Amino acid sequence: MFRRFSLVAVLSLLALAAAPGLTTIQDVLYKADGTRFSGTLTISWKSFQAADNSAIVTQSSTVKVVDGNLRVQLVPTTASTPPASYGVRYNSDGRVQFEETWNVPPSSQPLRVRDVRTAAAAPAPDTGAGGSNGPIPEANVVGLIADLGARPLKSPSFAAGRVAIVDPTGMLASAAGDPSDCVRVDGSSGPCGDSSIGFVDGESLAGIVDGSNVSFGLSAAPDPVSSLALYRNGILQKTAQDYTLTGSTVQFVTAAAPQPGDTLLASYRTSGDDGSTPATFSAPQVLCSGAGVGTNSSSLVNIGTCQIAAGLLQAGDRVEVRFDAAHQGTAGGFSIEVHWGATTMLHRDAAPEDAMVTGRSDAAIVSGGAQLSSQSWGTVLPFTAGVASASDAVTGGLTIGFYGLTNQSGDVVTLTNFTVVRVP
Repeated sequence: MFRRFSLVAVLSLLALAAAPGLTTIQDVLYKADGTRFSGTLTISWKSFQAADNSAIVTQSSTVKVVDGNLRVQLVPTTASTPPASYGVRYNSDGRVQFEETWNVPPSSQPLRVRDVRTAAAAPAPDTGAGGSNGPIPEANVVGLIADLGARPLKSPSFAAGRVAIVDPTGMLASAAGDPSDCVRVDGSSGPCGDSSIGFVDGESLAGIVDGSNVSFGLSAAPDPVSSLALYRNGILQKTAQDYTLTGSTVQFVTAAAPQPGDTLLASYRTSGDDGSTPATFSAPQVLCSGAGVGTNSSSLVNIGTCQIAAGLLQAGDRVEVRFDAAHQGTAGGFSIEVHWGATTMLHRDAAPEDAMVTGRSDAAIVSGGAQLSSQSWGTVLPFTAGVASASDAVTGGLTIGFYGLTNQSGDVVTLTNFTVVRVP
């Protein structure tokens, strides 16, 4: 037993004697703002032979620094063969903060970092773990593989310099077509503005009004069909109840066959490719709406005004003007006028029995002016329609005026309501 114990003790002493000497590096590390550094130090080195001929192989070691406290033991390198040093990489907040080089001398007392730091910093040897001097493996980046898998992929039809669309498989493709085409929301393409919008106002229907004929024609097919406003003696007709529309043909029901002397007028929109630049049909815009005033003047006076701002109207727009007037008294008649700038677009002389008069005037804006149309009727005032043209410029703004007069001082004519709507 004694011999066996003695042999173990001798072997242990030999093993301790064979281990290279170590120098302790102990310090407290701070940041520039005065707070203590917390993180890790990755210390790496290449193979060298220590002063006691111990073979030190290439490797690296990670040392934790908690609340600034650093303590690590390293083999001295100042007398190594070949000359060696330690590359130290400081890691904090998930990234490499900086690097430096240590030359460690033999010492029986703990040394501070300033005692082993060399004057010139050198990058640490690349160990393949990824860092500021080497490539970072994809697997080391959190979420990168999943993000790359979720990214859109290019389809075979993808081409540079074209509008990108998402095809039915979710891949990025390029829109096909000519450079001047427009791309729709579904990814398809086609000529921009392949249809233009037109307006027909106060058109007289073609056909014999003899009480038996029920088929009448329009100059074009309304598009959309719901845009057709058909009037018979100033009364708006109702589709499917009074008539049906097939293309440009209006077919009245037998019970509503127009009688001799009836007036048939139609207003509607059309579409077709006429080579012009089409206007985008947006929601109508109310420019003016309200009630006017009354007058008992025997000469025309203003009873309501709508001021259209400069730059608002352009060729292709349409302005719809509607009004209602009331008459108090029966001593005499009265008159109503609607002015488009300096042009009279509607004038009616009503009888004493007309308690109410209503009317509609439209202005289709064209280059150099407007094409006007009007319709009006009253309690006993017969329906009438007319067309005219106006050369009033609209680019600088325009005033729409409503005027009235009475033939007897005791009577009053009042503009009870007016509305001006812009349809682009």
